[in-house]
Amino acid sequence: MNDLLIQPFQLAWATGALSHGPLIRKTTLLGDLSAIFTDGDATQLFPDRPAYAVDMFDTPGGEGELYVGVTHLYPGKVGDEYFMTRGHFHQRREQGEVYFGLQGEGLLLMQNQQGQAWTEPVFAGSVHIIPGYTAHRLINTGSQTLSALAVWPSTAGHDYTSLPHGFALRVIEKAGKVRIMAVKHG
Repeated sequence: MNDLLIQPFQLAWATGALSHGPLIRKTTLLGDLSAIFTDGDATQLFPDRPAYAVDMFDTPGGEGELYVGVTHLYPGKVGDEYFMTRGHFHQRREQGEVYFGLQGEGLLLMQNQQGQAWTEPVFAGSVHIIPGYTAHRLINTGSQTLSALAVWPSTAGHDYTSLPHGFALRVIEKAGKVRIMAVKHG
């Protein structure tokens, strides 16, 4: 009977720490994100400072398989913009994703292919269904690490180049408050 009992991967819900499985960690530095901030030059003041890390279980990919990972987005700002992830569409546009807020506070910015953009608050216990054909980005508006669990099809892929002007909304701090601003591309 013991040969049939396989221990599952584990997640510490309070911190987003993954364990009991093979892990991959990717860290993104501020210097890697100069193109996404309005004041991209400011990212060069601390280019080696981590902006966020993604931990994921190293599981087989392929049609019908799922990836599971946690994004840990650190607190901070570049100019008046909060730290954010690069943001992306999926290469296979029809593929959706689910985010679960674990700790911290922030926003999930989403934008469809027609350019309509909206945000949802992310906090411990929040659940976010990201539809297919929708770009998405996490933004940390709090003072502690924002961690979100993500589950997505392993065949989805990431497309970081299909938003040549970026998202239609920016999240900034103005007079000590979180502000969501429309961006005019032109």
